[in-house]
Amino acid sequence: MDWGTELWDQFDTVERHTQWGLDLVDKYVKFVKERTEIEQAYAKQLRNLVKKHLPKRTTREDPESKFCQYQAFLQVVKELNDFAGQREVVAENLLTQICVELAKYSQELKQERKSHLQEGRRAQQQLENSFKQLENSKRKFERDCREAEKAVLTAEKLDQDINATKADVEKAKQQANLRSHMAEESKNEYASYLQKFNHNQSQFYFLEMPQIFNKLQEMDERRTRRLKEGYSIFSETEQQVVPIIGKCLEGMKAAADLVDEKNDSQALIELHKSGFERPGDMDFEDFSQPINRTSSDSSLGTPRGTLDGRLDPRLLGKNKGKRWLFSRKNKLPPPPLSPLNCPPSSSSSSPSSSAINGPPSPKFTRDPLSYCLNEINKTVKPRITSFRSLKRGTVITEDFSHLPPEQRRKKLQQKIEERNRELQKELDQRDALNKMKDVYQKTPQMGDPSSLEPKISETLGNIEKLRLEIQKYEAWLADAESRVLSNRPDSVTRYNRHLDHTSALNNNNCSHEKDSPDTSHSDENQDTLSQPIYTEFDEDFEEELASPIGTCVALYQFEGSSEGTISMVEGEELSLMEEDKGDGWTRVRRSKGGEGYVPTSYLRVSLN
Repeated sequence: MDWGTELWDQFDTVERHTQWGLDLVDKYVKFVKERTEIEQAYAKQLRNLVKKHLPKRTTREDPESKFCQYQAFLQVVKELNDFAGQREVVAENLLTQICVELAKYSQELKQERKSHLQEGRRAQQQLENSFKQLENSKRKFERDCREAEKAVLTAEKLDQDINATKADVEKAKQQANLRSHMAEESKNEYASYLQKFNHNQSQFYFLEMPQIFNKLQEMDERRTRRLKEGYSIFSETEQQVVPIIGKCLEGMKAAADLVDEKNDSQALIELHKSGFERPGDMDFEDFSQPINRTSSDSSLGTPRGTLDGRLDPRLLGKNKGKRWLFSRKNKLPPPPLSPLNCPPSSSSSSPSSSAINGPPSPKFTRDPLSYCLNEINKTVKPRITSFRSLKRGTVITEDFSHLPPEQRRKKLQQKIEERNRELQKELDQRDALNKMKDVYQKTPQMGDPSSLEPKISETLGNIEKLRLEIQKYEAWLADAESRVLSNRPDSVTRYNRHLDHTSALNNNNCSHEKDSPDTSHSDENQDTLSQPIYTEFDEDFEEELASPIGTCVALYQFEGSSEGTISMVEGEELSLMEEDKGDGWTRVRRSKGGEGYVPTSYLRVSLN
């Protein structure tokens, strides 16, 4: 079945149908184009969303990247980025394979349809012209026949008329013959045009127009097939990215499955574990016990801490425990009035000022002893403040001594691994250069072996430098690991030791109260107490408090140029006066005299 046979008389219908088909193609192209715009806008919004939530810094620098839940989140964001890329692929394929191709094909079809319709109209016009010629010849033949018949009747009438002359009769007969001849010619012409029209009409309806209709039909069918392919591409384009989108979704699901709450808890420990020892229990300070003076003017009472009157340095460490770990400015309760921690003096912030002396009774706040202590604080030169009390930012040192012990150890391990990787690269480069040098020596035309000497020397220098750095970091790591181990004493032993100190302090206070009677002081005694002799007493008192808690050896030379520090040479043995409290500094005393702070990483410490 074809249009030329079945629709031979539906030229206008075929013309409207083919136009409708082309309009449908244009409509579908517009639909797909709008779909691509939606896909592109969707992909762009997804890209912006991914860019907004991706970290600005690298993953190695971000501590949050250690948590698997954050890693899963980043994986989900990256998979969404891939998903956005697939939406862009869909939009691009739809635009190139449908919009561009179909629009171009539609223009070609329009030109082809126009040519076919023009050919049909031209054939139709030729048939109409042939029909007009036939009609004209027919009307002429009809007119000539009537005129010939009329001329014959006129000649017959004149022939029967007796009054007509012979000339008139002959003339009428000639006229009748002429008209009959003209009618005969018109008849022949009409028959010729009729035959021609019938031939043209037969050609038009059975040959020309069927061919044109068939061409239009074939064109329309091709358009329909192409439109069908466009419909198929519309779905196939989506199906092509479905496996990749499925992988993206599977990646999101896999990222979700990798989240482990226990691992994140352990990661938090690894990131922020300081390695410090937990602070000990606070000692009970009995303010109900009065301060009893002894008969000697050179002593104001034995400070509690040990039975022999010397303050236990370990108790000092407990009183100065690292309670600042839990708050930025967590201060101890206001200290009692004493030569070591009197509020008006700036020496209250010194490292040794946290030692606690026996508290005075409230009823002696105006007695001569109180006045004496106030005078001491006025006359004694304030001691150097601790580095921890200085208003300064954290100094980042090469050995990471500014970090807590556990974090310092991890940083040093990381540095050692990095230097080992760099060392391996340099070793590989050295081997490659040596092989190249051997090749040059065996085959001189390939190159000059001496040209590689500078590079080889540079590589050897880098190797030696990296090895020295690794040794340096390994020494620091050994020191850090020893400190981490030293900060992990048995808590039960520590608690028992603390109870022993407490009981010793209580016994000391009781014996002190029995041995020292409570006496009154006169104005003369007050004048005596206010003499500068108490400056010497303060120095003696501090010397009794500052007893070494261990020994240490200087691993490196240090020039103590800043305030509060002392210099030391490599291998020098020092007395350990105060442990590192987390700021990277340790207070030591030299054997020849002199006390101050030195970097903790420069020492090998041995506690008593």
